[in-house]
Amino acid sequence: MGEIPYSRQWIEPDDIEAVQAVLRSDWITQGPKVKEFQAGLAKSCGAAGAVAVSSGTAALHLACLAAGVGPGWEVITSPISFVASANCALYCGAVARFVDIEPATYTLDPDKLEAYLSAAPALSGSARRVIVPVHFAGHPCRMGDIRRLAERHGAQVIEDAAHALGAKWHDEDGTRHLVGSSSHSVLTTFSFHPVKHITTGEGGAVLSNDAGLLDRVRMLRSHGITQDPARIAGGEGPWYYEMQALGFNYRITDLQCALGLNQLERLEAFVTRRRWIASQYAEAFRDCPGVVLPRERPGAESSWHLYVLQLRLERLRLSKREIVEALAGRGIRTQVHYIPIPLQPYYRQRFGFKPGDFPLAEDYYRRALSIPLYPAMTDSDVARVIDGVKAVLAA
Repeated sequence: MGEIPYSRQWIEPDDIEAVQAVLRSDWITQGPKVKEFQAGLAKSCGAAGAVAVSSGTAALHLACLAAGVGPGWEVITSPISFVASANCALYCGAVARFVDIEPATYTLDPDKLEAYLSAAPALSGSARRVIVPVHFAGHPCRMGDIRRLAERHGAQVIEDAAHALGAKWHDEDGTRHLVGSSSHSVLTTFSFHPVKHITTGEGGAVLSNDAGLLDRVRMLRSHGITQDPARIAGGEGPWYYEMQALGFNYRITDLQCALGLNQLERLEAFVTRRRWIASQYAEAFRDCPGVVLPRERPGAESSWHLYVLQLRLERLRLSKREIVEALAGRGIRTQVHYIPIPLQPYYRQRFGFKPGDFPLAEDYYRRALSIPLYPAMTDSDVARVIDGVKAVLAA
C-alpha cells in the first residue's frame, strides 16, 4: 500500500501534451503562453490584469516594490504563514510587523490589527504601512474590515493569496468577491507551487486593477528593462531598450504557463474536489474529542488548500510528534503549517521577538497538524486517512 502525502500535484496527459507542444514551438520562454496564462488568470479571478512571475515569493517581493515599499516602511502580516509573507518586507528594506490570528480561522485578526494601528506611532517622512493579510489554508480573511482599517489609517493592502486560488467571500450587503479580484486591495499575489490549487512547477502571479502598478511589476520582473515606446524618450532603433529601475530576473517560461493554462481549465473541478474531501473530514471527525476542526466563517467559501486539525493534546495519550510518526507508520504523511515566523531564529535574533509575543499563533502551532488533502486523492485514500487518524488518536 503506497504512501499518501499531505499534498501533491495532479498532472494529466493533456498537461504533458501542452508542455510538449511548447517544446515543439518557436517559443519556450516569454512567449505567447505567458500572455495567455496571465489573461486567463485575470479573467478567472475577476481582476483587470495579471503578471506571471517565477514564484509566489517573487510575486510578494514585486508587489511590495510596486506599492512603493522601502526603508522606513512597515509591512504588517500574520505570524502564521510561510516566511515569504514577511520576508518580502525585508527584501525592500522595510520592517516586518505581526498581528496575531483569529482562533477560529487562523487568519490575521482585524480586531487586533485595529488595536495595533491605533497604538502605533506615526511613521516619519513619506513612509507608510502596508497590510499583507494571508488567506490561510484557503480561507479568506475579513477583507471588508481590513480595508476599512487600512483606509482609516492611511495604509495599503496587498493580499497574500498563495493558499486561496478559487476561494470566495461575501461582504455585508451580500456581494460576492473572488479572491484575486483585488476588490479590497491594491495588489494580490498567488503561488503555483505543486501543492497549490494549480501548478506551473514553480511560479506565481501578481493581480491588480491598477494598470500602473501592473506595468511597474512587469518591468521589475525583467531587470527593470523596458522597450515600451511610450516609456522611452527617443531611441536609436528597434533594438533599443532602457533599464529604468533596478529589477530582477523573476520571469516565468512559456513551458510553465502552458501547464498553468491547462491546469486553470480544471481549477473549478479541483476546488470542488477539495471542498468535498474537507466535508468528508468534517463529518468523520465531528465527534472526535481529540481534535478541533477548521471552520468556515459565514459568508466565506474556502478553497481548502490545507486541512489543519488542532490537536487537543490534553485529551490525547500521544504527543504531536508521536501522532505524526504513528500516521507515517501507516503510510499517511502529515505536515505542520506553520512555525510562527517571529519564532524563526533570524527574526528572533534580528528583531528581538520571543515566545509569548503572539500567544494565539503559538498555541495554534503547538496543536496544528495538516492531514492529506489534494484533488488527486481517491475516495479510498480519504477513507484510509480518516480511519488512520481515528485509530491513532484513540491509541
